[in-house]
Amino acid sequence: MTDAAEKLEARIGELRAEVRRAVTAGDRATARQLRAELRRTEDAWDSAVLGAETPRAEAPEERTEAAAMPIREHVHRALTLIGVPASPKLVLAVHESFFSGAVASARLTSLRRDEERSFRASPFTRPYYICAALTADHLAPARGLMAVSTWPLAQRMIGPLSPRVDLLTATIRIAEHIAAQPDCGAGARRVLWKLAVTVPGVQGSPDTIDHAAVIDAATRELEVHREEDTRRRAEAARRAGQQLDEAARLFGVRLGVADRRRNEVG
Repeated sequence: MTDAAEKLEARIGELRAEVRRAVTAGDRATARQLRAELRRTEDAWDSAVLGAETPRAEAPEERTEAAAMPIREHVHRALTLIGVPASPKLVLAVHESFFSGAVASARLTSLRRDEERSFRASPFTRPYYICAALTADHLAPARGLMAVSTWPLAQRMIGPLSPRVDLLTATIRIAEHIAAQPDCGAGARRVLWKLAVTVPGVQGSPDTIDHAAVIDAATRELEVHREEDTRRRAEAARRAGQQLDEAARLFGVRLGVADRRRNEVG
């Protein structure tokens, strides 16, 4: 990653924190302005890393173009909003609630296999691939989770605490997105509510849920787990970097191969 991309990534982290503080303080106007800057910075990061702008939620006149987008692009923008490995069910719900263009759920089943075949046939010819999250113990594909190849390897690792950490992270990101764009529809609020009801201290229905309260509660719980989860993910990423080839780092290895490599290293 270039120095420019690293600086943009650091700024993205700062802006997310500023959005969270503004929403928690009830300052919707500032949150909206910060969210707009965050989106521009994320677009700049995409351009620096991917070489092209990642499509986001379109205006009505752009819907015809969105309908013609390949399914991998629909999934990519949903995963970019979520920010962590996610199930096809969540990816589909986020896409339907925040973006235009139809996505058939049945097509998500084979997408990762198609992406792997494309990568193995001609590596790195695409700016990104829809790939796998990897289990921290076996470095195998995590069942039912999709990720983006340009994410740091540690971000795609799934350890014992990672499912909870990722759920909390996704909840915060979606709540921030809705708070900064209050014209999001009922579907978006339902997605947030389904995630947020698992967070202690969050109350309300999809129509009454308080975005600031969700962000505050999820952030408090996230701080409990984040340090240990980050440590375990980093350690697994180091092992993956040492043991796996480029394709396996993106799509994982069969359990038998992973166990054999782990024993050889041990």
